[in-house]
Amino acid sequence: MSARIPAIDVGALFGAATARRDAVDARIMAASAETGFFVATGFAPSMPLDAATRADLLRIFDLPESQIRLLWRRKFDASRPNLYRGWFPAQGGFLTCKEGIDMGPDVAHGPAEVDPADPLREPTPLPPDAALPGWRATVAAYYSSMEEVSRALMRAIARGLGLAENHFDAAFARGGLSTLRLIRYPVRTDAERVAAAEPGIWVDRGAERWYVMGAPHVDTGFLTLLAQDGVAGLQARHRDGNWLDVPPAEGSLAVNFGKVLERWTGGRIKATEHRVIGHGRERRSIPFFYEARADAQIAPLPIAGAASFEPFLFGDYLWETTTQFVEFKGMEHLRTPRREPVPRAP
Repeated sequence: MSARIPAIDVGALFGAATARRDAVDARIMAASAETGFFVATGFAPSMPLDAATRADLLRIFDLPESQIRLLWRRKFDASRPNLYRGWFPAQGGFLTCKEGIDMGPDVAHGPAEVDPADPLREPTPLPPDAALPGWRATVAAYYSSMEEVSRALMRAIARGLGLAENHFDAAFARGGLSTLRLIRYPVRTDAERVAAAEPGIWVDRGAERWYVMGAPHVDTGFLTLLAQDGVAGLQARHRDGNWLDVPPAEGSLAVNFGKVLERWTGGRIKATEHRVIGHGRERRSIPFFYEARADAQIAPLPIAGAASFEPFLFGDYLWETTTQFVEFKGMEHLRTPRREPVPRAP
């Protein structure tokens, strides 16, 4: 039987301790070690994973270009104050071809989440209410819901590692850096030109030749929750090197793990390479990156077999790694590392 991305009903994670919840914990730990990806299902009807909510969130792509330009990051418009949050336009000539907006915790929790001294905690530029009536409320509700799912998953992971289920909670408390991103992958018109420098842009699927829209990469942080729009194209690389399709099932979330969580758990959880491919259809998706506080110290966990490493501050790591992606590259010098982590006791 060929390998595939597992689907896990996670409904039991939102209730009391039961044998069923224990079984879900075990399945998540197995998926995190084997594929580094799974499709989460079984959410309550109140979870905003329906097509209508996705359409509401993605209305931002229907704004005129003149209004979208006001949301651009400084990398793309030198007159803008925002560095980390805001809009990134599609950039031609690269293996990745996408546009979208990155939004921070202030969209759900207000200005208390903003720290003007740190670009990672800057305010999110948003379109005016009159341009998209009701949109901000949908964004806030969705962001909060994804935080709820992420907390439940991190507690399942803590239990699976033999830790107290709230072990990770403090690192993600108020002041966390989680990002809600809305993405549009347009139909590529530059594939032949890009292929001259990036022959890996082409993907053969039977009789069809697809193109890469999102370059292969591993997420930098902890958890990513992805709502898809029904258009196929997300793939995860299996341990055997083959690419597995991640199905865009209605009412589900594709879940994958990042580099920091792999390191934090001593390799028990795998950060998996993934990519987006296309074939003549636009794709829109909604990833939520669950990220810790800027001042969260990441140090080896008290679990058997975990390799030792030098503790580091998550905010410093996030800035260093994020600014290697095409939509951020060139911003590396615009944030000063905050401080050295507190040394561990001998």
